[in-house]
Amino acid sequence: MNKKSVAALLAGGAFVAGVVVLQAVTRPGHKTQTTCPITGESIDPHTSLHVDWEGQRVYFATRAAADAFRKDPEAVFAKFASDDIAPENIQTACPVSGEELTGDNANGPTVNYKGRTIRLCCKKCPAEFELDPARYLAKLPGDQVAEK
Repeated sequence: MNKKSVAALLAGGAFVAGVVVLQAVTRPGHKTQTTCPITGESIDPHTSLHVDWEGQRVYFATRAAADAFRKDPEAVFAKFASDDIAPENIQTACPVSGEELTGDNANGPTVNYKGRTIRLCCKKCPAEFELDPARYLAKLPGDQVAEK
């Protein structure tokens, strides 16, 4: 990576242990969800069925599509990541520290992890999150993968 590439990365965020950390929830090129990830039909955040999963709200056109998502959420999040779509984030607290995401913590760093945007409270939390993402995903609001 050349010096200009490194400077561009640092200007927009930072690299921490392989995870891009941004300073705002939205990022250039980022798209919001407008279609059902299973059927491709249009969704309306005000009226469409949704599933809250690991801190993310995902909208669906049908109940069957939501059920398909629950069977393989990683496939949908991988599609979101490849299409640069960020589902709506429903977090109210940092999964690492437990701090409320209000006041000074409201605009803390975010981690883009496998199609999810994870909000954190401070600059220390991204490195901690990267050490054990599954542990911290399990602390996020919404459904989780059932333990086997």
